[in-house]
Amino acid sequence: MKNKTYKIATCLIIALFLFNPVISLGQDVESENQEVKQLNQEIQVKRDRIKKMQEQAELYNRTIAQKQREAASLSNQLAILENRLAKAALDIDSAQTEIDRVGLEIEKVNLEIKDKGARILKQKEHIGSVLRLTQKQDEKSALEILLLNGTLNDFVSQAKYLEDINKEISRGLEALKQYKKDLEKKQKDLSANKQELAKFKAQLDDKKFKLAAEQQNKDFILDQTKASEKEYQRLLKLVKQEQQQAEAEIVNLEKVVRARIAKVSGKQLEFNDAGFIWPVAKNTITAYFHDPEYPFRYVFEHPAIDIRAGQGTAIKAAASGYIAIAKDAGRGYSYIMIIHGDGLATVYGHVSKIYVQADEYVVQGQSVGLTGGTPGTNGAGRLTTGPHLHFETRLNGVPVDPLEYLP
Repeated sequence: MKNKTYKIATCLIIALFLFNPVISLGQDVESENQEVKQLNQEIQVKRDRIKKMQEQAELYNRTIAQKQREAASLSNQLAILENRLAKAALDIDSAQTEIDRVGLEIEKVNLEIKDKGARILKQKEHIGSVLRLTQKQDEKSALEILLLNGTLNDFVSQAKYLEDINKEISRGLEALKQYKKDLEKKQKDLSANKQELAKFKAQLDDKKFKLAAEQQNKDFILDQTKASEKEYQRLLKLVKQEQQQAEAEIVNLEKVVRARIAKVSGKQLEFNDAGFIWPVAKNTITAYFHDPEYPFRYVFEHPAIDIRAGQGTAIKAAASGYIAIAKDAGRGYSYIMIIHGDGLATVYGHVSKIYVQADEYVVQGQSVGLTGGTPGTNGAGRLTTGPHLHFETRLNGVPVDPLEYLP
């Protein structure tokens, strides 16, 4: 009877330890689940808000596209700029909301990591407790267990119970492995969320820069035209002439310089670099090659990419070659053209200061001038869109997308 009572007590203690993790974790998990649930609700609110802002941004884009298809006029241009300003402000709000959303995601993952860590610790304690309780039982031989039990049935029941305990320990170890696997996944999620957060913060800075440039552009146009349609049309005519002149000079001079090089060397110029490098630090593209959103697309097709760069940033030669032209147009459109091998050429526009001259040979990475583009400054030209580098790549005299050549 005493042995039977001892066995029952031992079984009850072991059972208590087997189910203890569930009981002890219950309240903590429920509390954390409530926090996670609340965070999920807040995250969904942010996502819904972002979706609405994306829909509004698309409306702005359609309005801009419609205005660009209409006749060029001051009122249309101002309407385009107003919509671009509104969209830029919306983009800032959207980026900030994304930052808030990712911040909530990070908070949620941290809670989940804490939960997994607690589960791992509890599971380890649980397995250790069960092992300690069963250690004495495991040390007994089959003969000892048989002698301690009154009947063969009691012996079989005891042995079966110990087998079940061992299975429970195995299940506990498997659960522990799964908790660790889940923890590793959550830690990876946290790392990805932090990278996403950094991306959105960088986008926020870019969008603020774009908003300031758009406002500066609008103010400059109003200042130049004095809200006069007649003056605006005159300005447009000058811009077209300026662009047409630059295009004619570029096309003609490339042919002349290549012919001169071939005559002197007896062969075509070869490309000697491993590839292009960025002429300014790799940065936000504010206007793409043949960009449908380019604000003056109805005046001319954008044959370049515009790279965000503060006024006075050093411009580096994207590849080695000969300077075909280094035009200083005062407050007009100043630019530099470099002839490279294999039919390639690059053009650097809105240059505020020039360091090179025609026929000079430059090596890749050499500073050839300083960026410009701020309205009303040297080299900016008319109807500029703020400080940036206008960067063209040409193949056999025809503009091509620079992003196809940049690393």
